[in-house]
Amino acid sequence: QVQLVESGGDLVRSGGSLRLTCAGSGFPVSDVIMTWHRQAPGKAREWVATLAPGGATFYADSVQGRFTTSRDDAKNTLYLQMNSLKPEDTAVYYCQNFESKTWGPGTQVTVSS
Repeated sequence: QVQLVESGGDLVRSGGSLRLTCAGSGFPVSDVIMTWHRQAPGKAREWVATLAPGGATFYADSVQGRFTTSRDDAKNTLYLQMNSLKPEDTAVYYCQNFESKTWGPGTQVTVSS
């Protein structure tokens, strides 16, 4: 069974950093396109980043240069390193197996000004 579980969300001050973790099970995260998304209160879910099986990464303009996604194949885990956080980054963050359309339950990130 394909499953994803995010963790690492927290309350952080503006300018701070967090690293989110997405643990995969039932499939190798290295073999599929994995994506990160976020949903702020009252807003639609939006795409944040993509990590392709070959290692290529893609980022939304709003996070380019501040966020980095990577993975640890041995741990079957995806990461989202978030630096220079802004209050507008406040949202629930989700990872997704893009090919099976499986989502994790999400983890809350709150950035205070």
